[in-house]
Amino acid sequence: MDTFLFDLDGTLLWMDQDKFMEEYFKALIVKMAPYGIETQNFIKALWAGIEKMLKNDGKLSNEGQFWNTFAGILGEEIRSLEPVFEDFYRNEFNNARSATRMHPAAAKLIAQLKNKGYKLVLATNPLFPSVATYNRIGWAGLKPEDFDHITTYENSHYSKPNLKYYNEILEIIGKEPSDCIMVGNDTDEDMCVSVVGMDTYLLKDCFINRSDKDISGIKQGYIDELLEFVQALPSV
Repeated sequence: MDTFLFDLDGTLLWMDQDKFMEEYFKALIVKMAPYGIETQNFIKALWAGIEKMLKNDGKLSNEGQFWNTFAGILGEEIRSLEPVFEDFYRNEFNNARSATRMHPAAAKLIAQLKNKGYKLVLATNPLFPSVATYNRIGWAGLKPEDFDHITTYENSHYSKPNLKYYNEILEIIGKEPSDCIMVGNDTDEDMCVSVVGMDTYLLKDCFINRSDKDISGIKQGYIDELLEFVQALPSV
């Protein structure tokens, strides 16, 4: 095993998911208000685009699926506002940082693994553009260059918990499932990868178990315990 895949939200970055979505949507609605888009229709189109990415069949990138769906509801002219969306994710999106908290062990964890020669992948559900993902990496006290590959809506054709999402990562980084371990806080979205033969570590700081799965046989712990686990690993 020489490769670590990490989820971001709720794993390397502590997050109150409900508060995050509330702050995110609130800031985005304010940003788009000057452009005369009716709020309820805008929210409907946004959720429809997210749903399309979650069910992506791989024919288009998540970015392509989102914008086709979004424009299908709001009209093709909405595409002219893509630069406005990018500006939002670069700036006002940072208001949602109030729903998150940096854990000092996260930076130590990544530094330890880099020093030991492990390949690192940020396997965050690719529902956001790269600019938004890179901002959230910063909220965790990390840098994009800490990772060998980062999944975003531009470079991904599937989403969690679709196993094709993980297979796409493996193809890009040139690894087999047995080379990797997936670290995440969600039993459905992150631990599902065990089905393809990848090792897993369930992080319990922001534990999510919607399906009430039996976790007794899974490697697990809080982030400080994960750091101890990593410290005991050999260099590669």
